[in-house]
Amino acid sequence: MNRQRTKVINVVGGGSAGWMTAIYLNRYFNRSAKNFAIRVIESPDVGIIGVGEATVHSIRFFFAAMGLDEAELMAETNATVKSGILFRNWKKPVHGKVHEYFHPFDQQQPGGSVDISSAWFVAGRNKSERYDRAVSINSHLIDDGRCPKAISSAPYQAVTPYGYHLDAKLLARYLRKKAVEAGVEHIEATISDVTVDGEQITGVTTERGEFAGDFFVDCSGFRALLLEKLAADNWHSFADALPCNRAVAIQRPLAEGEAPKPYTVATALSNGWAWQIDLVNRQGCGYVYDADRLLPEDAERELREFLGPGSETLKCSHLEMNVGCRDRFWIGNCVAIGLSGGFIEPLESTGLHMIHLGVSLLATHLAAGEVPQALRDAYNQKMRGFYQDLKQFIVLHYCLSDRDDSEFWRAAKATAEHCPWLKQQLELWRYKICEYQDFAGTYASIFTDTNYRYVLYGMQHYPDLQFVLAEEEREALFRRFDGLVRRAKVAALDHQTFLRTLPVGERSEIVGVG
Repeated sequence: MNRQRTKVINVVGGGSAGWMTAIYLNRYFNRSAKNFAIRVIESPDVGIIGVGEATVHSIRFFFAAMGLDEAELMAETNATVKSGILFRNWKKPVHGKVHEYFHPFDQQQPGGSVDISSAWFVAGRNKSERYDRAVSINSHLIDDGRCPKAISSAPYQAVTPYGYHLDAKLLARYLRKKAVEAGVEHIEATISDVTVDGEQITGVTTERGEFAGDFFVDCSGFRALLLEKLAADNWHSFADALPCNRAVAIQRPLAEGEAPKPYTVATALSNGWAWQIDLVNRQGCGYVYDADRLLPEDAERELREFLGPGSETLKCSHLEMNVGCRDRFWIGNCVAIGLSGGFIEPLESTGLHMIHLGVSLLATHLAAGEVPQALRDAYNQKMRGFYQDLKQFIVLHYCLSDRDDSEFWRAAKATAEHCPWLKQQLELWRYKICEYQDFAGTYASIFTDTNYRYVLYGMQHYPDLQFVLAEEEREALFRRFDGLVRRAKVAALDHQTFLRTLPVGERSEIVGVG
């Protein structure tokens, strides 16, 4: 009997995109029998854009499905727990107090005839209480520096959903080690040429020779070495809706005695926003801004002023960002995943999530012996939809601002004009609660009514609800919520205590409160 030849998949580029792709495809196709030979060709001369250091909570499902030990993963990447994002200064101060709200990874529904969000409005609690404080356990856990992990929590499980803060470079290194152990071939070489026949790539040339393959995955970042060879004019810019196209990133040590926070902080500045992400050994900071309104040196100066005088700097780098996505992610025998396929500013920490989406969808579409054009078209349609959906969720954060202290913020209100569905929904949400059914027919991959509510109501875009709910019923609902919070606080560990349960490798040393 003739054995079918093992097909070769070449992943061009390492980093998070390359190694997440390689380890996923290898696990999907080769766990019990070898269906594909998978090779990663990674240039030692190209650095990793290592600023995407926060995740959404669903990345846990990726790591768990890959069979990775969570404690080892966190130790190897200097990771901390992320319960959500605290947004500051996105609206004008009120009575001298900086505006802030929290976008956590949980929303509770303690039961009742109406959902807790509607009850919050009809009870008039929006006049004196932040929305997240009324519906999220995580919003209360962070008060005491607690994270969702309990002493009895199994790997990748906890009292409430959570994500991570991690070192992107160390993550790529860790995934590379695990992928190679599982049978992925690793080639360190720099690509000098790409051989193309029509819409098919036949091979790539390096100083170590030519590497042929049946299928190629372009994980080469913004350069898109492979896909750019197959099609010109294949990029859809989102600059009209999302004008922030540059970033300055600074790494600095945590202050002496400071414990890492179990949440990200996103603070609006003059022409964009700044992130602060705590790892076990340092803090990653950065300023995402509109380069048409702010020079790089001015952006760095503003970021340093925001961080405070005398703040020690471990590293500072300036980055250019191409915001948008491909019209065609998959052309011929090549698909772009990661920055080569698309990029949305990291306001909601979706970089690894979009890689996960891209490679998991690729696996199901590659499972057939032959790939008809209809499958490529379906993949491209879905990926375009995912990026468009994410674009409008990020626009939501800007268009609801009432800031008018710079031209950037005065223009931000009009960004919804570039998102017709969002513009229509914003008008409807003045008269009704944002609900799951509003997203029927959309490409929402992670952000639905739960997430939209945190931003809408955190930015005080409230519906005019007039119905009456019996006081006894609504107070019983909030008492049940308070009970959930009390029980969670008993179970949840202090964040620093949880971090000390993790193994400490030679690259990690937990600093902070002793």
